[in-house]
Amino acid sequence: MSQSLVAPTQSIEEVVGKIVNGFQFLDDWTARYEYLIDLGRAMPPFPDDQRIEENRLYGCQAQVWLLSQYHEGRLYFQAASDSAIVSGLLALLLRVYSGRTPQEILDHPPDFIREIELEQHLSLYRANGLAQMMKKIRLIAEQTLIEEEHGAL
Repeated sequence: MSQSLVAPTQSIEEVVGKIVNGFQFLDDWTARYEYLIDLGRAMPPFPDDQRIEENRLYGCQAQVWLLSQYHEGRLYFQAASDSAIVSGLLALLLRVYSGRTPQEILDHPPDFIREIELEQHLSLYRANGLAQMMKKIRLIAEQTLIEEEHGAL
């Protein structure tokens, strides 16, 4: 993973609060979609050699890749999509969950998605894709927690 592995300085609650406030500040859904697209564009580049089948997520019309790395008790994620809006959705999830312990990830479901009314403004395919992204992040956290408990890491 090419991005630096730096633990977040803010709690999940603080990050979620900023996301919610940011979305509430925007007047309409056109502005919110533009914001999502900007978030996606600002994501660190995803390594081309990692756009492989084993890193691919399914359940969304867009192509999505997700990498995870466990380092010093924390999970770090890197992701990419060929869709601008889906990239923005990934950016939101990674802001909240990357650099967290597996337990933190499992203790904090993505309730902020409902809070910013995002699901009701996504197409069925994008909403399903978002659910699959979150499911995969949580699955990685669950598997990592089991490996931690059994001393496999």
